[in-house]
Amino acid sequence: MASEIKQTLGELNKDSFISLLTKLIGESKYLQNNPPELIPEEDRVVNHLLDYLSPVSTNNGGGPLIINHVTCYPKRGNLIVEYPGTQPGKILSFVGCHMDVVTANPSDWDFDPFSLSIDGDKLRGRGTTDCLGHVALVAELMRKLGETKPKLKSTVVAVFIANEENSAITGVGVDALVKDGLLSKLKDGPLYWIDTADKQPCIGTGGMIPWKLHVTGKLFHSGLAHKAINAMELAMEALKEIQLRFYRDFPPHEKEKVYGFATPSTIKPTQWSYPGGGINQIPGECTVCGDVSVTDCEKKLQEYVDDINSNIEKLPTRGPVSKYVLPDENIKGRLDITFEETMSGVACNLDSRGFHVLCEATKEVVGYVKPYSITGSLPLIRELQDEGFDVQTAGYGLTATYHAKNEYCLLSDMCQGYRVFSSIISQLED
Repeated sequence: MASEIKQTLGELNKDSFISLLTKLIGESKYLQNNPPELIPEEDRVVNHLLDYLSPVSTNNGGGPLIINHVTCYPKRGNLIVEYPGTQPGKILSFVGCHMDVVTANPSDWDFDPFSLSIDGDKLRGRGTTDCLGHVALVAELMRKLGETKPKLKSTVVAVFIANEENSAITGVGVDALVKDGLLSKLKDGPLYWIDTADKQPCIGTGGMIPWKLHVTGKLFHSGLAHKAINAMELAMEALKEIQLRFYRDFPPHEKEKVYGFATPSTIKPTQWSYPGGGINQIPGECTVCGDVSVTDCEKKLQEYVDDINSNIEKLPTRGPVSKYVLPDENIKGRLDITFEETMSGVACNLDSRGFHVLCEATKEVVGYVKPYSITGSLPLIRELQDEGFDVQTAGYGLTATYHAKNEYCLLSDMCQGYRVFSSIISQLED
């Protein structure tokens, strides 16, 4: 039976895949997600998918695919596509193929980010790896199921989602679908989140808390540095102390090797700002922002800041007149730390049949299997896991081009991804 299903689904139709992907990448200028300036219109992709899948859907009376276009926000739809199986409650799903993209500045790229170009095996353009390439790939799978109509015990569901790249606006994508109960039956089988990279199972992600450290000193003329409290110097020394304490209190976790994390949990600055001023002015305040990949550490970080504030004169200074306290003026430098919304990490269930099937399919098609984890965060899949879904993740783009300029994927990798999907479906029939 398994070999018959693989034979029926065959290989990826490269011409059809490239034709559909060309249309999707052609919309990517209008799919950039960076509100309030850029709000994507995912229905542009939905419309192409409807044109492509409707001929083999129940909508036209000639095919088996059941299609549900769900819109929770104008022009920002999701698409649920179902190929019905014969055994009630037996199901698998491919979810996470999102129709929005990160921003791209054409002047920074070596080619037009908003149209598909082909360079040998490379398919180039914004969204090829993340995640319009996967949208086209899963659409090809569902189209082939609709055309060939294999008799499957398992129902196969594909969910193409809106609003993955930015959480400033909520209630648009998979969060809304879960809230409305539209994905509930997917809990009965493995849910494959298709939005990672490099053709291997991604079995863990890190949590993340954005933090903001505001530093207050005293602005003064740089030629009279002894009358100033340099907020930048204070920020540098305080952040160094915070990092030293963090790595002391949060050593590498025992499961890091099991899950194959490339790095341990970290805390690091990623942004720096100050109100502005002349080059001959010592800044009186500045703000350092960053993230930390431990989701239960706010209390500890606040303790570090409170202790530094209480003993600020003990921080190392920089030079003979550098200081963080001006006793004659009764002024002390000060740190204030605030936190934004926590994103929780994910540990996939390594005992799940869905995981073992993914590993076996990967080994069969790619030639080897080496699950890995990343300390980047994927908050949406943790929410699905918390709701009771057996989430497994994979992807067939390239980590090296994720969210990067000159994004591309490899057609050969996408062909292997299609064969992995075929193998998963056939294995789960047993």
